[in-house]
Amino acid sequence: MYRPAFLPSTVALFCALAASSIVQAQQLTAIVAVEPTAKKAANTILRSSFESGLSKAAGQPATVATSEDLADVMRATRSAGYDVFIGPAQVAASALQRGYELVGATQKSEQYVLVAAGSVANVGAMKGRRLYLPQQDSIYTYMARGMLNEAGLSFQDLKGVQHEKLPQAGLSALVLGTTDATVVRADEWAEWTATHKGDARVLATSQPVPGGFSIAVKKDLPADVKTRLAQWFGNGSSAAGLGTVALKPEAGEYRRVAELGLFTPNSLPGVSRITAREAQKLQAEGAVVVDTRTEKEFKTKRIRGAVLAAYGEKSLKDVAFNAAQDDFQALEKVDRNRPVIFACNGAECWKSYKAAKVAASKGYKTVYWLRGGLPEWDADGLPTESNGPAG
Repeated sequence: MYRPAFLPSTVALFCALAASSIVQAQQLTAIVAVEPTAKKAANTILRSSFESGLSKAAGQPATVATSEDLADVMRATRSAGYDVFIGPAQVAASALQRGYELVGATQKSEQYVLVAAGSVANVGAMKGRRLYLPQQDSIYTYMARGMLNEAGLSFQDLKGVQHEKLPQAGLSALVLGTTDATVVRADEWAEWTATHKGDARVLATSQPVPGGFSIAVKKDLPADVKTRLAQWFGNGSSAAGLGTVALKPEAGEYRRVAELGLFTPNSLPGVSRITAREAQKLQAEGAVVVDTRTEKEFKTKRIRGAVLAAYGEKSLKDVAFNAAQDDFQALEKVDRNRPVIFACNGAECWKSYKAAKVAASKGYKTVYWLRGGLPEWDADGLPTESNGPAG
């Protein structure tokens, strides 16, 4: 039977078209992270128009998700869960440390102030006092940690930290005497003091922080796609309700945000802190690497041979966290008599710190803490795996 042969040029063309079809079939993923106080701005974003604009700019289908759960979004930045992050400064700051690059921001940089009742003389006097803040991963909480740390204080030094939705309500709480201090934007403070003179005082002012929404995209996206996305954000995104991304804050502003009191301590009493290389050696000698991240992150990429012990984290990201607020049942499946190494998503991820501290308090024989987690392990070129082919 006669079978026509493909000419080399025909084969090449066929392969090129197939490759093109695969690329076109891939979806660009984006998420809009919403601060509790930025709902009004987020509500102007037209999701269908946003997806349509991104799709046209990228030359491939795009999906856009939105979330008010900043803790979940921050975890996504650590695991590179989306191609594009649109959110407040702390979201972009985290992404920029993990293989993303900055497109820009929608608003000029702004400052935050720590304000307190008149009886609180300075930041140091906040020891043993009450603080009102929005949710843990909000930019206001980042600012509060930074201003307290500059005075040598931690959340553990306070009588209590109340996490609510709206920071402006913290000013009302000051007047009512239900809190001793709160953090607001400098412009919010200026507006409030116009009608509430003498009700509170400024204890500290932050350095400038990128305002509005910041946009970060994966560095490994094709160069032409990144160029078209930057052009769309700079010119066309306003039609989708985001606003023009015309400002590009200094990289130092994002670095400061990323480091504002959110990094875990350098040591943990009763637990040995180790490097990735040391963890690999101990693992070869029989130690168990315990991954405390989410199941989704674990399946996507993990230290080869690690076991999953995900838990629900609700306590403060602080050395004085309340372990009773977290669910550590997953640790029960880990043999207490074997050396255990706890790891998660790096120095600013508190899950492995907390799990290691709890394990030590529960009588686990030998507890190690890989503070650098998967990022350090990966950076050292050590073996990883996933639910697909091993890395």
